[in-house]
Amino acid sequence: MKVSLQLVLNDANLDATKPNSQRQMAISISAIADRIDRSVPLNLCLILDHSGSMKGRPLETVKQAAQGLVDRLAPGDRLSVVVFDHRAKVLVPNQAINNPDQIKQQIERLAAGGGTSIDEGLRLGIEEMGKGKKEAISQAFLLTDGENEHGDNNRCLKFAELAAGYNLTLNTLGFGDYWNQDILEKIADAGGGSLSYIQQPAQAVEEFGRLFNRIQAVGLTNAYLLLSLMPKVRLAELKPIAQVAPDTIELPAQQEADGRFSVRLGDLMKDVERVVLVNLYAGQLPEGRQTIAYVQVRYDNPALNQSGLLSEDIPVEVNMMRVYQPDANPQVQQHILALAKYRQTQLAEAKLQQGDRAGAATMLQTAAKTALQMGDKGAATVLQTSATRLQSGEELSEADRKKTRIVSKTILQDD
Repeated sequence: MKVSLQLVLNDANLDATKPNSQRQMAISISAIADRIDRSVPLNLCLILDHSGSMKGRPLETVKQAAQGLVDRLAPGDRLSVVVFDHRAKVLVPNQAINNPDQIKQQIERLAAGGGTSIDEGLRLGIEEMGKGKKEAISQAFLLTDGENEHGDNNRCLKFAELAAGYNLTLNTLGFGDYWNQDILEKIADAGGGSLSYIQQPAQAVEEFGRLFNRIQAVGLTNAYLLLSLMPKVRLAELKPIAQVAPDTIELPAQQEADGRFSVRLGDLMKDVERVVLVNLYAGQLPEGRQTIAYVQVRYDNPALNQSGLLSEDIPVEVNMMRVYQPDANPQVQQHILALAKYRQTQLAEAKLQQGDRAGAATMLQTAAKTALQMGDKGAATVLQTSATRLQSGEELSEADRKKTRIVSKTILQDD
């Protein structure tokens, strides 16, 4: 298993007469399978809300979805199940899949009741995942339908950061319309996973299956993007790095002792590209071909129990021109639009929280136009519908808010 790393600038030509030029660099990263690669065991933890609001069909469909995953796990894989209401407990301790029917029976006995304490569920889930993480791909599915009323959201974020430090990935699933989209998105972003929205109970099985397909595609883990900037080259000051595919996530950059910037990527999927967009400035350089940066990936290969591996260190080159002629790259422009759609929607949500309904509607319309420009018609429809409702004096429903957030981050899944 190796890393595929490809770089392209939105315009590789720069004006040699200007003191500063801003450029966006798209970095595509994925794992490439070799024929000799053996499959890596999965270490899956389900962290499930069984509070009183999950009573009836919601909990029954979640149990069905969880049991479906048990059937898809191979004998060498591991599973743990943690459940929470206003307390948390381990329903299925971390174990190899030797007796799937017994595990499914334990899940079947789960009943609804009590309040909601997400952080306690996270704490136990991370403990259970940690027991089976050696030479495995470790991921959790955290599902809840409510607010963290008996817990502490800051504690959730600390646990998510702790999980990332241990190379454990957290995916969050909001069930129904009354979960806290801010905290679930922050947990998923900090934990290197994805945020999903299950609007109707019937979608639970499909959404669990979609996420499971993603983790089955993971080939390399604990990946970091390493960026070395040449003299006269700097990152933009505000939010310089973001992931734009398969989901849009703001990525924090840390400067290492050797001066390089490192960005945690987490797990890399086989033949599924992660695209990272870097916003940088290049100062005035001599005419001709110039190297402005080097890009590399550090990663672990769990199939071979190897850690700290390095990909090829790839130079980023520009063409400094005395008489500048633009050479725009349309694919990078698509990635720029994806990030703009996300940030415009974030601004709209901030304005709505401040009571500026007109400003929120305007920003949502702008985001809808951006979505149309990039060919994302599903997102454009959702964003424009929300804008129109605000303009007509209506309140946005919880479902409207959830869908708006999801389509800002990714292309909307068909119901």
